[in-house]
Amino acid sequence: MVNAQAIDWERPWLQDWRAAGERAATRLAAGASTAQALNAEPGSPVHFVPQAELPAGRAYEDHIFRSRQCPTRDNLHDFFNGLCWLHFPLAKTRLNQLQAAEIEAQGILPTRGAVRDALTLFDENAALLSAPAPLWDALADRNWRALFIELRPLWAQARLHLFGHALLEKLVEPRKPITAHVYRAPSAMNSIADLDAWLAGDLSAGKLAGKPFSPLPVLGVPGWWAENENFSFYDDSLVFRPNRLQQEARTN
Repeated sequence: MVNAQAIDWERPWLQDWRAAGERAATRLAAGASTAQALNAEPGSPVHFVPQAELPAGRAYEDHIFRSRQCPTRDNLHDFFNGLCWLHFPLAKTRLNQLQAAEIEAQGILPTRGAVRDALTLFDENAALLSAPAPLWDALADRNWRALFIELRPLWAQARLHLFGHALLEKLVEPRKPITAHVYRAPSAMNSIADLDAWLAGDLSAGKLAGKPFSPLPVLGVPGWWAENENFSFYDDSLVFRPNRLQQEARTN
């Protein structure tokens, strides 16, 4: 049974997800399965089915690609995955196409390999950041003081969109160390639909294999967590870790 009652839809990181999410959660509370609750929402390019309908020996991603059916368990992880299919239908379809192409080319190996690992990482834990260049420079340098304190007013011009369903699941119980793999998005996105279309066109196996991500502890985002109004929040070096060059400079 999915404990959708544990989800606080008032959280700032869930505002883009709230409308469809609350409706689906209401269906769950009334006794629907996760698949049934998701299928009642329009817009998904796949049909959600119980996990038991995944054929034995068939790779999950390949089955979705070939059947347009998404095996779904009754848990929060798969609930948020379904919401992502509703929220980013073009980008999720593109990720699935890339996974299926890798499976077709390489088969099912003991390890996923660099491309499939990167695709899975994006699917599970990515966030999309549209932000002024100085914020991006500070994030790339892991200059947390500049990113969150000195340049704090610039966050009014930034927007962080969560994508990864495992990331969303973890944030049901917010903890300071929760970190997203952030992917750079253009600033001229007028809607989630525009962002979805851009992302579907931007994703490629080669680009993702190059790991174009920056780590971002998401509760550090201004306005997302009351505790970060006290700037000592960012002094925790176990969460806001310096980059390798900064670490080496401190130890030499």
